[in-house]
Amino acid sequence: MTISPNASIVILTGAGISAESGLATFRDQGGLWADHDIADVATPEGFARNPDLVCDFYNMRRGEAKQAQPNAAHYALAKLEKTWPGEVLLVTQNVDSLHERAGSKKIIHMHGELNSALCFECGSRQIWNGDLNHGEVCQNCSRPGLRPDIVWFGEMPYRMEEIGAALAQASLFISIGTSGTVYPAAGFVTEAEMNDARTVEINLESTRNPLFQESHEGKAATAVPTYVQALLTSAGF
Repeated sequence: MTISPNASIVILTGAGISAESGLATFRDQGGLWADHDIADVATPEGFARNPDLVCDFYNMRRGEAKQAQPNAAHYALAKLEKTWPGEVLLVTQNVDSLHERAGSKKIIHMHGELNSALCFECGSRQIWNGDLNHGEVCQNCSRPGLRPDIVWFGEMPYRMEEIGAALAQASLFISIGTSGTVYPAAGFVTEAEMNDARTVEINLESTRNPLFQESHEGKAATAVPTYVQALLTSAGF
């Protein structure tokens, strides 16, 4: 199927796109949840019980993300955004900054960002690049209320109305490197399909979700550049 160059594209990325940059996924063997209890480090209740443990967990992840470099998949998506005449929105479940560092501009971090702190007292968000320890003072309200700006289990992801509006207008929805099991992101393909978008998944292994009209298996750093180049070529670029 040829997509009009003026068509809108929504791309969803998950942990699989950053795996080849050396960042651990969650559910795979040896992933983050193999060594950590979700309830301890990824819930508001876990933070209330042991904020030092939670801060240490995300400090470790922040340090790892700083050392990682964007891979060919990140750069291919940045190229697509730069080249495509229509709207391209990148929605990522990842909390690293690899998409930005590869050159992508229009990004929604629906699950928050490692390089940001959230104040649970006043709700403000602020850039935070170093270690974040329990009791750090908020620059906005001057109270010791900062926590990692990560959307934990049981919390609402960011900018869902904006994502929904983009899916309603998209002619092409591409899901990359995500298991398709965590909602609400797992429901994006349903929204896209209901609005007659072309639906494509690129994954190490197919999720076998029948709502995807195309499925491309392979490592993101290989499969994503191949798909993007084919898409651009088909549109005359």
